[in-house]
Amino acid sequence: MLDLSSLLVGSAWAQTAADTAPPATAGSELMKFVPYFLILFVLYIFLIRPQQKKMDSQIAMVKALKKGDRIVTSGGIVGTITKLEGEDYLMIEVARDIHLKILRNTVSNLIDDSPAAKATANTEDKKN
Repeated sequence: MLDLSSLLVGSAWAQTAADTAPPATAGSELMKFVPYFLILFVLYIFLIRPQQKKMDSQIAMVKALKKGDRIVTSGGIVGTITKLEGEDYLMIEVARDIHLKILRNTVSNLIDDSPAAKATANTEDKKN
């Protein structure tokens, strides 16, 4: 038949076994979070920080645009800046007598037509 005392004694032994475990210290509790802090640190170093630098250089490039600069818009339109209209707009010439008014923030690249840049591009093409 079912012995009721053996059921109670078994649960009593289980409770005392858990009570004899060493108590957790504050240091071991903090050690649980160290891998999470390391992951956040690595994400910051390899993802967030480079993106912030790229964004800062893009903003600086857009602010430094001037008349005569050759640009590429985010839509792929290549043109030369003919007029700066306030803080937000540019007038660009994409072909002879064809002008477009664009937002300054749509500029994605500045084309460097200087002789030094052309020489560098030619030497890189010869290497490939």
